Amino acid sequence: MSDRPLPQPSLASAAFWSGGKDGILRIHRCGDCGRWLHPPLPSCPSCRSRDVSPQAASGRATVVGFTVNHQQWLPTMPPPYVVAIVALEEDEEARLTTNIVHCAPEDVRIGMRVRVVFEQHDDVWIPLFEPDPDVPADAPAADPADRRAPVRPMVSPAKFEDKVALTGVGVSEVGRRLMRDPLSLSVDAATAAVADAGLEWSDIDGLSTYPGGSLSPGMSEGGIMALEEALHLHPTWVNGGSELPGQIGSITAAMLAVASGLCRHVLCVRTVWEASQQHLARTGAWHTAASRADGMMEFRAPFGAVSAANWIACHASRYMHRYGDDRETLGWIALTARDGARRNPEALHRTPLTMDEYLGARMISSPFGLYDCDVPVDGAVAVIVSAVETAPDRPKPPVLVEAVGTQITERLSWDQGTLSHLPQAHGPAAHLWTRTELGPDDVDVALLYDGFTFNALSWLEALGFCEAGGARDFIDKGRGIALDGRLPLNPHGGQLSAGRLHGYGFVREAMLQLRGEAQDRQVADARVAVATAGGGVPSGALLLRRG
Repeated sequence: MSDRPLPQPSLASAAFWSGGKDGILRIHRCGDCGRWLHPPLPSCPSCRSRDVSPQAASGRATVVGFTVNHQQWLPTMPPPYVVAIVALEEDEEARLTTNIVHCAPEDVRIGMRVRVVFEQHDDVWIPLFEPDPDVPADAPAADPADRRAPVRPMVSPAKFEDKVALTGVGVSEVGRRLMRDPLSLSVDAATAAVADAGLEWSDIDGLSTYPGGSLSPGMSEGGIMALEEALHLHPTWVNGGSELPGQIGSITAAMLAVASGLCRHVLCVRTVWEASQQHLARTGAWHTAASRADGMMEFRAPFGAVSAANWIACHASRYMHRYGDDRETLGWIALTARDGARRNPEALHRTPLTMDEYLGARMISSPFGLYDCDVPVDGAVAVIVSAVETAPDRPKPPVLVEAVGTQITERLSWDQGTLSHLPQAHGPAAHLWTRTELGPDDVDVALLYDGFTFNALSWLEALGFCEAGGARDFIDKGRGIALDGRLPLNPHGGQLSAGRLHGYGFVREAMLQLRGEAQDRQVADARVAVATAGGGVPSGALLLRRG
């Protein structure tokens, strides 16, 4: 892998990327409490000391999560190669995403002791890790504990959720490589949602979108400026950005605006056109300027870990190591999604899927095969958030918001916090239940984010439908999450089979289920639904009920 994407060293990380010049791994360390920190931080999260500086580390570590990547993400980094999370010998809470080299991919295991080796590229030295011959092969595996902050109690008995209702929902055409302008998809979905709510355009006084115009190509219609130019709503409030409690955080923000009295009807829109953008990029019609990796990709891209498939697969491997699970548990989630899609005429993939087909599909990033990964599509979903007192005037039954889950209790990181579950699921899940007298047993249908099968598994456990490590028994070979099971999961097919509408598709399905409009996939007498979004950090959850 000689042609890696190179990082852009920052003022904080320069010592890390230049350490190989003298063969020393340099990691930031607190001078007061001794904690090691990675990536570099200006203050210690344990004691808040500002006496933090790069120090020489031993360069020895333990593999605590890994994936064998089989997908060609980058033209200059041919698979297979191992992406791993290693914990430093000095401090198991200081971890690096890296590659394991100088051994066969099939020989890598959790608990393997490794040592640093450097690979020079121009002015940077990439820290890689190889098996450490000086440590016994049967050394015990490190098992970093999950340390979650306590959930904050409600600050007021008056809930803002009680002041809002979801009154309209609409969807555009959805498909693979539609080659349509994403803004036109947004307008289609918005038009359908406004009509569904029985409103006029002049009634819409707020506009909220995720992720604004700032994320990577294929993931946005262009943001607030583009939407307002297309719709001419003259809103009194707008919101557009990516740092929210998941993609549905844009809906939560709209609820806050309505509850505060700033707006009465907010149009929320989520648009993706990944399939078309990826096609344009592959054919050379879409040009992206090459540059060094910075931001969150600074510590990932140099190791070929450019996809969420790689990051989340490391957590999935840790889960399987910790709980003794296997791929079949994930497989039943994929098969259940496909069975739901069979009943959904809008779903992208509707042909039956067998366990043999699931297990025999090509690997993407172990333990994820092809059917563990959701399907990039083009499409848009729009939701109308209204003041609750306007709900009786709407033509459709309102969907009421029982509670939101938004709190951050873990590190907002893909490799420094939780390892055995999807990052940032536990905080929103626990927070959700503090804002309601309902509990997991009251939920009739679960619409859980399934960018990968492991995401949905993590949400099942985080929300308390089963204990940590109990998903296999709860899923019960698909029987527990079937349409007529104890907790129907993603009856529309989820993102795994219906298509990746990036969070909003789950809210739409929840609304259809609670309004009794889900047709052949309708859950009998569905009164309470939970919807989650965010394939990692940050994330959020909504508990919805029939009005």
